Amino acid sequence: MENTQTANKPKATAKKLRISGAEAIIHCLLAEGVDLIYGYPGGAIMPVYDELYKFSDRLNHVLTRHEQAATHAAQGYARVSGKVGVAMATSGPGATNLVTGLADAQIDSTPMVCITGQVARHLLGSDAFQETDIIGISTPVTKWNYQITRASEIPAILAKAFFIARSGRPGPVLIDITKNAQFDELDFEYTHCKGVRSYNPVPKPDADAIEKAAELINQAKKPFIVFGQGVILGHAEKQLKALVEKSGIPAAWTILGLSALDSDHPLNVGMVGMHGNYGPNVLTNECDVLIAIGMRFDDRVTGNLDSYAKQARIIHFEIDPAEIDKNVPTDVAVLGDARETLSLLLPKIRENSHSEWLGEFHQKYEEEFKQVIEKDIHPVKPGLTMGEVVAQINDASGHEAVIVTDVGQHQMVTCRYAKFKESKSNITSGGLGTMGFALPAAIGAKMGALNRQVVAVIGDGGYQMTIQELATIYQNKLAVKIVVLNNDFLGMVRQWQELFFESRYASTVMVNPDFVKIAEGYYIKARRVEKREDLAEAVSEMMASEEAYFLEVRVEKEGNVFPMIPSGASVSEIRLK
Repeated sequence: MENTQTANKPKATAKKLRISGAEAIIHCLLAEGVDLIYGYPGGAIMPVYDELYKFSDRLNHVLTRHEQAATHAAQGYARVSGKVGVAMATSGPGATNLVTGLADAQIDSTPMVCITGQVARHLLGSDAFQETDIIGISTPVTKWNYQITRASEIPAILAKAFFIARSGRPGPVLIDITKNAQFDELDFEYTHCKGVRSYNPVPKPDADAIEKAAELINQAKKPFIVFGQGVILGHAEKQLKALVEKSGIPAAWTILGLSALDSDHPLNVGMVGMHGNYGPNVLTNECDVLIAIGMRFDDRVTGNLDSYAKQARIIHFEIDPAEIDKNVPTDVAVLGDARETLSLLLPKIRENSHSEWLGEFHQKYEEEFKQVIEKDIHPVKPGLTMGEVVAQINDASGHEAVIVTDVGQHQMVTCRYAKFKESKSNITSGGLGTMGFALPAAIGAKMGALNRQVVAVIGDGGYQMTIQELATIYQNKLAVKIVVLNNDFLGMVRQWQELFFESRYASTVMVNPDFVKIAEGYYIKARRVEKREDLAEAVSEMMASEEAYFLEVRVEKEGNVFPMIPSGASVSEIRLK
């Protein structure tokens, strides 16, 4: 009998390797360093799965319980590991179920390659069983996509896919492969893609722009840094810290920038945006120079653009030229990779201190603490708050856990109060706001950082959108910690209904199942907490578990998240109550 190692080797012809398209796909993945795939099999992708079976000693395939979950798991893996996440599905509904994850990865700049099976080439356009035009459907939500109809195309196209997904501003790529291309043979040869004509992923920094930026920063009296995920994607955390410390400039983060700078750094002044901290939002409209690094001036950050930082000179460090002047006009645009451009900037920055200006942030924080934070973290009312749960997780983890959040009130509370020492620790759906993201993303995050604690903090609404992935956690023996903050509402929508729709709670009341029994049905240890005196011990027990653990915390039903910038309002109009 032929051994596994021999069976895994392609058969050699006189000059090249003669293998099937399906096997070629596997060799392409291995050549790109892929060792983990999330997916769900089906008819049109079955030849590839047959080859995966043969290569199971080198490629780990994780069977999720839904194709959307495969994409979110791949995202979580990519965000924590820094590698390209890979997801795979069959044609038709399998492929269309990937679209939400593709859209999420596109707007949050997550490197991902999705491979879908497709009906045979001669059946394209015939409405064959499970045929869907996934190329047409996915075009708006991918960085690039392509349909392979001949086996000979496979090596070059997959090499290009990985290059595009990971280079420059990362993003998702979808490759659709017809069934005949999987069965047909080709002479296999793989060459890594090093460039694509007319595609310039990393603009070369402009020396004059860096000089102008340095001059503005050195002359500023009230400079302010807002940093986003571009710092993390560009591996520029050290450069950001050096800039902040040398210049003495207060720095705030977008939710995707969270963890790029130590939460307890004295110049880290908090979060900007709709539910961000009071000081960073209000003082955006009082700074004289605003330095944006690796962020895209999303509407949740800026509020009303007509009144956003109009008094300030704007410096924008950005890798994607399309983001320059898209929302906020810039005075100086510094294009390029953040690590490179900040490294070039640092020698030109004078050592400085802005103690009086920083004091204004501290003063605003004290005001926010008295009116909001203290009540969230140390409540005196009977009901448990989301904020105190997050504080307990901080204490139990030593600020070292990866925290994955879904979308809603719990997300904003967690981003406000979670503390991090290490980059790539905050995993959330930012731009798309995808409910159902957290549970599968936590699977990927744990597999991308096996040596770290991974805690998924989820609302009762989003949790039920991908609750079936408890089976994936159990089957793969992943020690993911799952915390559901249950208020029996679609909480964020309910908050808006209370504040802006005269408390008409239209379709936001949730009649929930017994979450503990469901977790136990998936063989996961589970517990429910309803009283404050039980919380610390329950969180400690969860964090100490060497296996997966589910904790339901019954929180106050009609708690609201403040501060809050009402929709269409200025950042200066942020409300503390």
